[in-house]
Amino acid sequence: MQILLVDQYEHRFFPLCLTRPVSSLRTGISTTAEKWGNFNGDSVGFLTRSILEEKFNADFEGDFWAVDGAVVPNESLYQTLQNLKIGESVLHNGKWIASRVNSIEELNFNPDQLQSESISFEGEFLHLERIQDLFLKCAELIAQDFQSITRGRASEVIDDSNKIIGPLGNLFVEKGARIIASIINVEEGPVYIGKDALVMEGSLIRGPFSLGDSSHLKMGTKIYGPSVIGPHCKVGGEISNSVIQGYSNKAHDGFLGNSVIGEWCNLGADTNTSNLKNNYGEVRSWDFETLKYENTGLTFSGLLMGDHSKCSINTMFNTGTTVGVSANIFGSGFPPKYIPSFSWGGSSGLSTYNLEKAFEVAEKVMARRNVIFTEADRDILSKISEESADL
Repeated sequence: MQILLVDQYEHRFFPLCLTRPVSSLRTGISTTAEKWGNFNGDSVGFLTRSILEEKFNADFEGDFWAVDGAVVPNESLYQTLQNLKIGESVLHNGKWIASRVNSIEELNFNPDQLQSESISFEGEFLHLERIQDLFLKCAELIAQDFQSITRGRASEVIDDSNKIIGPLGNLFVEKGARIIASIINVEEGPVYIGKDALVMEGSLIRGPFSLGDSSHLKMGTKIYGPSVIGPHCKVGGEISNSVIQGYSNKAHDGFLGNSVIGEWCNLGADTNTSNLKNNYGEVRSWDFETLKYENTGLTFSGLLMGDHSKCSINTMFNTGTTVGVSANIFGSGFPPKYIPSFSWGGSSGLSTYNLEKAFEVAEKVMARRNVIFTEADRDILSKISEESADL
């Protein structure tokens, strides 16, 4: 199958989807796009915002299946899609989920116009509605991935310096990973340790939890599941119900809770996020559709941080803070609850981060992980910088 993953409500997933399609978000151990591609080695492409098309696109020949990029696939839904004829669509509770078509021009997302040529899917599947779903549905997403990734495979054996609490079948360690003198509790959910990952001595891990390939947990790290650390991260301190997409560092003490962090971010030593208001009230956060603060309906909500953003030591983020792409935050006191992309400063005020300086830093940071800062990356950041005044 050729699968085109379609962005429809990407603003609900900003600031992370300022730089990527919704389906490229890490939703559990893997990204949604990786889940679709892993079913039968299917070819996956993207229909997304114009500023992302150079980096994320589709090169299909013949007919293809267009699918809502916020839909997390499972076997039942995948089988339903396989049985579609050209021109047919799948609806769920009256909402468009997928279509099989010959061209993008044939796509029709209007359920009212599709009724005569649509199939109603009544099964269960995960559909992400907003960025906070990455931590709200984290336990379910990890469990689903853990089952599919580890099925029929044997875990590597860890040494006797560690203490495992709960059924051993809930712990899976990939080749090259090393765990030293740590306590891992898998009673409430599985723990997955990726290839060549390192869990240093004294770490305390409670599942559900996933540590990505080549990522490190520093000494004495405390992980309260459900949480996901993507590949090539260095993490320490205390983390609860949070998702770090990958290639980012929170290498020192400090608390991160009910938060989503993008790629190429760095949280300075003793950075702390508040995830609960003093009055236990509903958290308000910046809304990229209405361009104002809106109620989230959540009691617990911490930090949302876009790619390439950094903060200095001892930064204190208030409950429900949103940080855009390539922001540089420093200074004493609480910075604003909404920090636009390419901001420079903190509680004493914000100015515009020089674009060429931002490019220079991004290139250096990515080179440390042997990743090239491409012209496509440069173009995306340039266009986000142009748009940031409106976001």
